[in-house]
Amino acid sequence: MPDAAVTVRRALGSERAVAGAAIGAAGMAVPEKVIENEEIAERLGVEPQWIVKRTGISRRHVLAPGERLVDIAARAGGAALARAQLDPDDVDLVLVATTTKDQITPDAAPLVATEIGARRAGAFDVGAACTGFVAGVAVARGQIETGAAECVLVIGADALFQHLDPDDKRTAALFGDGAGAVVMTATEPPGRVSLPVLRSNGDQAELVFADHGAKVEMAGRETFENAVALLSEVTGEALEGAGIETEDIDLFVYHQANRRILRAVGERLGLQSERVLDYIAEYANTSAGTIPIALAEAQADGTLASGQRLLLAAFGAGFTWGAVIVDWGLEG
Repeated sequence: MPDAAVTVRRALGSERAVAGAAIGAAGMAVPEKVIENEEIAERLGVEPQWIVKRTGISRRHVLAPGERLVDIAARAGGAALARAQLDPDDVDLVLVATTTKDQITPDAAPLVATEIGARRAGAFDVGAACTGFVAGVAVARGQIETGAAECVLVIGADALFQHLDPDDKRTAALFGDGAGAVVMTATEPPGRVSLPVLRSNGDQAELVFADHGAKVEMAGRETFENAVALLSEVTGEALEGAGIETEDIDLFVYHQANRRILRAVGERLGLQSERVLDYIAEYANTSAGTIPIALAEAQADGTLASGQRLLLAAFGAGFTWGAVIVDWGLEG
């Protein structure tokens, strides 16, 4: 295996020298079909720039007829493994964070694991709406640090566009379909992935809601205000738990729901704009997929490099929200 790749230890039952989890090597996949703002704006009776001004979104990728969530999730997972220079047989566990799997049962994860050739891996879905990827990282960290797994593929994937009301100005332009993935492995020393902060509040569940067979409904103003407040709050909690300050973070990777939210959180916390990743224009809100897609894009364009310290944080329906701090990279 090349030097850049981590050594994956196979003897799970043996005495372990490792005591920590590492995270790195991101991959992503989106459908080829693209819907520009013009198409949505015409239906809503607004100008395309109205959508950009309110959301920062210019276009979104959406599943074509016959295309599955599993397809893009598997492509993203395969891309992450290739970047990590690992084989599918190295994977002990596949986690897919999603609220839009292709059918009620089975979960997406076992299908993705089979699709990528990870036939010895356990697999299950993680459901926490837009916070799903952060929750998946938390689960993977626990599995690795307890010795239950030594290589975990964490995928965030959602396809919400098909669940939107095309005549609803509050939601019609907000969501796209896409998947992103990262590889997490056992490593020394510990402390590369902080103790995650995960929170929830079901009292406000009705503010972002979709029943079986129904379209997504969202109270935009209230959701915006809660997202800004709670992302800011959980950022502070994560930093305090790790004993560090905002100046110690190289990049803040927030859920890419809306550019106005990203800017409002950045302003509230006094962050320079270049330290807050923003890839929402091309992909829209891909729910659990936004953070790993942003990581993959940042790694590809050189913004993200091994050794940088990142804060990942998300807010989603439920309400759910959470944050984790990671030192990026699988090496060492």
